[in-house]
Amino acid sequence: MTDYVYLKLQKFSGSDLTVDTIPLKITSAQFSVDKNIPNFTIPFGGIGLGQSRTIALDTGKAERRLSLTGFIVDDTLKRSHTRVDPNDSTSAVKTLEFTAQEIAQLIASGVDATGINEYQAFQEIVILMDSKVDKDYKDRGQAADASVTQLGTVVTQIPFTFKSRGDAGELDNVGAFLAKDDFPTSSTSTGLKGFVSSFSFSFAAETVEIEFNMEFTIADVLP
Repeated sequence: MTDYVYLKLQKFSGSDLTVDTIPLKITSAQFSVDKNIPNFTIPFGGIGLGQSRTIALDTGKAERRLSLTGFIVDDTLKRSHTRVDPNDSTSAVKTLEFTAQEIAQLIASGVDATGINEYQAFQEIVILMDSKVDKDYKDRGQAADASVTQLGTVVTQIPFTFKSRGDAGELDNVGAFLAKDDFPTSSTSTGLKGFVSSFSFSFAAETVEIEFNMEFTIADVLP
């Protein structure tokens, strides 16, 4: 899944995944969802029924985390504040080549920063996956951004999401009266919002690439 993961800066805007992002070379991505449902056992529940009874109250509480393992190599990055012509705001964004060590340093400093530092902190991660069924439970057909065709079926890449298909009260969102019809539609759709809670790496003299581990917590970060 190399080249399908992008770490977005707080400043990221628009749909160009090459600007204000850091692409990650990922070898493993592990998702974790921990459901938190308060429960208690009813006293004397086994009397008459012959079995004990436990009551659980689903309050909709869950913790979602993402663990990434991969490596960093020399790569090109773009920042929207760095123009080919610094005196022209419409000038093209400059492309600069960074060493693997420099990219590791950028990520480390970003994790150490706060959301106020828009060009440092990270607010979103995009992990692209193949999809054959759109947000309305229809075959994607000849989608404009289709990337692969498997046995005649169009496969489009969309960001992994915890959102469900359908508008409020419709399809998978029956009962979710505040849900929005924002299931990913293309590779430029919104990914997972949150923050990098852990980033570790090491410099090794005998290798060119830098191995790293990252923990990303899915959350609505304020402010």
